[in-house]
Amino acid sequence: MSAAIQIVIDTASATPAYRQIVDQVRVLIAERSLPAGAALPPVRTLARELAVHHNTVAEAYRTLAAEGLVEIAHGRGATVAGPAKPASVDERKESLLTLRRRLREVVAEYRTRGLSPQQIARELRGLTEGLNA
Repeated sequence: MSAAIQIVIDTASATPAYRQIVDQVRVLIAERSLPAGAALPPVRTLARELAVHHNTVAEAYRTLAAEGLVEIAHGRGATVAGPAKPASVDERKESLLTLRRRLREVVAEYRTRGLSPQQIARELRGLTEGLNA
């Protein structure tokens, strides 16, 4: 696998493989492990490395492009997009509502798996501190 991108597919997960790729690439971009302009592996190369169909990787790249995180150019492949344009006040509010909903779902899932609120809070603090690095 490429040194710049480490993705692992959990075949036992209910989450589709393309979504796992999207989520992991999004994290790599957010953590700046994949900076703006970085080339993503070619679709067929990544598909072979992950043992998934090339359409799975292509769908992931299209999803990332639709989110504005990746730019796809015929003959050049996929690259990490530059910085996003500043969001409007309404877009930020909507993003915060979505964030809150998704975090509640994640917290609820891990509470039902036996993690304490303190353990979850520690993990969330660690993740947000890592984003500032």
